[in-house]
Amino acid sequence: MVRSGGRKGNGCVARLPVAILSPMSPASGFSPNLQHLETSATIAISQEAKRRKAAGEDVIDLGAGEPDFPTPSIPADAGVRAIRGGKTHYPANEGILELRAAAAKHLSLLSGGRPVNADNIVVSNGSKQSLFNVCFTLFGPGDVVAIPAPAWVSYPQIVHLARARPVLVSGEPEWSLKVSVRDLDRVVPGARGLILCSPCNPTGAVYTHAEIKAIAQWARERKVWVIADEIYRRIHYGTGPAPSFLDLPDDLLERVVVVYGVSKAYAMTGWRIGTALAPGPVARAMAALQSHTTTGANHPAQLAAAAALGDERVEQDVARMVAEFRKRRDLVVARFRQELPGVEFVDPLGAFYFFFRVDSFGGLSGTEFCTRLVTTSGVALVPGAAFGDDRYVRLSYAAATDDLLRALDRIVAFAKKLGD
Repeated sequence: MVRSGGRKGNGCVARLPVAILSPMSPASGFSPNLQHLETSATIAISQEAKRRKAAGEDVIDLGAGEPDFPTPSIPADAGVRAIRGGKTHYPANEGILELRAAAAKHLSLLSGGRPVNADNIVVSNGSKQSLFNVCFTLFGPGDVVAIPAPAWVSYPQIVHLARARPVLVSGEPEWSLKVSVRDLDRVVPGARGLILCSPCNPTGAVYTHAEIKAIAQWARERKVWVIADEIYRRIHYGTGPAPSFLDLPDDLLERVVVVYGVSKAYAMTGWRIGTALAPGPVARAMAALQSHTTTGANHPAQLAAAAALGDERVEQDVARMVAEFRKRRDLVVARFRQELPGVEFVDPLGAFYFFFRVDSFGGLSGTEFCTRLVTTSGVALVPGAAFGDDRYVRLSYAAATDDLLRALDRIVAFAKKLGD
């Protein structure tokens, strides 16, 4: 956590306000399965921004976690060829072999050439379905699943849908809001599962190799299943890809499922392709579950993803996009340090998010800050309530640089006015 003034936080986790999300109760006539279900706040913010734009308002949307770049030409062309070549029928439940093999080789290369078995990879309709499949396969009524907070909005929802119980574990501000083994032991001594995202959405924090190893050892000793969401692994501002559970020895991976995909680093969000690398029995159970839900992921999109992961020329596109994200990150960080020096924020070392604290502005919550900002200044951000801590706000710099610069002008002016 970068701090140059303002009040020190205690890392507590706030509940999401009803103004943002509305749980569905059994009294509404719906199934009890939906009693904890809440609309995704990030999607809601994006839809509101689009609505305002359609109404003629000058709104800059920095709420969406979606790259603004087009899909690289090599996977895009592969998808078109697949359609024209008649690859439009049901694929295998677990995913086509071309993609699973490409994903296995890709993950192996990212982690120093370690063996990765393509038979243990299941392809789904986006990494969100991969997460859903894992949670439904591993967890059930009464199971406690630890989730470091702030956390992506869908983790608790998916765990609830599996009839398990999500427990948010707050991270320390001085440690970029990451959690330690000590935090996990203190808050969830009897956990069956842990969902860990690194690089992290919403903070941009990255767990080091040593931190990941310590958590893996903790999980092995306590027989805790780890779901490692590494969808942002390639968007890392250090050397090479971000540290991964796949960098660890095999004996620490017996209860680990790694979720990956092409949406973020390859600018393929709309293609909806995610993967999960799991121990053999878990992978087979996930494929069986998927056979009764979506059957499998879009066939042409799988061939496009296979080209993205398997053609080394695409790596040049990834490097170019990550370099651009780095420039934008540097713009945001420099602007806050220079013009809003009293505002605390997490120093983003990966992903494309900037998570900053706003309660120093007259005690405003993140929800109040975002509501007033979009209304008076035309910039859409996501309140921290969506992620479990309404003292903060998330800014996505996955936006055109010109839009980002205009938005920063408005945010700085708005924040300075609040401080007057």
